[in-house]
Amino acid sequence: MAIAPESDPAIPHTTLVLAMSLDGKIADVQRGAARFSSAADLAHLEKQVAAADGVLFGGGTLRAYGTTLSVRDAELLAQRRQRGQPEQPIQIVWSPSANLDPNLRYFRQPVPRGLVTTAAGAQGWQADQFHHIWPIPKDKTQPWDWAWVLAQFRQTGTNRLALLGGGGLAADLLRCHCVHEIVITVCPLILGGTTAPTPVEGAGFLADLAPRLRLISNHTVGDEVFLHYRVLPLHRTANSFTLENNQPSPTG
Repeated sequence: MAIAPESDPAIPHTTLVLAMSLDGKIADVQRGAARFSSAADLAHLEKQVAAADGVLFGGGTLRAYGTTLSVRDAELLAQRRQRGQPEQPIQIVWSPSANLDPNLRYFRQPVPRGLVTTAAGAQGWQADQFHHIWPIPKDKTQPWDWAWVLAQFRQTGTNRLALLGGGGLAADLLRCHCVHEIVITVCPLILGGTTAPTPVEGAGFLADLAPRLRLISNHTVGDEVFLHYRVLPLHRTANSFTLENNQPSPTG
């Protein structure tokens, strides 16, 4: 059942932030780092990162890029200081195996780093590599209970979370009803490829039970389109579910 998050104070307010091609791909068939967005989109992404207390991304995303996006814009840094936030949000990688190359540039960046993994995956990593490690109990990983995991983030001061992918991780958080907003840039190119990754992968949702969105804003810069959606809660009734905006309830 794909029910969007209510105002749950136990978990951070979570925004999925992605750029995709016009045909809905976040990388090409080789699944390498996607570098097709513009300088305007990179500035847009930095603004989203700067607004967050923490940034979450998967191990595959980290392996593809080798690094993460820190806040460098002077005005954004000043805004963080005015809000009482540390200069950089914690950059959290999710990797059940924790099979990550310690020589990646990510480990030399001047940002606080976090790791979400299993108890076995946590072994061998040191405090100078990750400032915070969340070893998740086995009963919370089969499947991953992201509402429980995000509640652990909230307890350490992460009130706003930016989710940067990949598609499997995004699907997992949507499955657990933990995504509140989606900010997506549509870039002017076609990538194609049946194996090229998409913004949300996993097993998928049946159409009648899929997360529904409400458009908050849209604008264009050059040939790119910037979209901002809110994920709509579904409310349980006696025999069905109704959307928050009183659209007809899906049946199934």
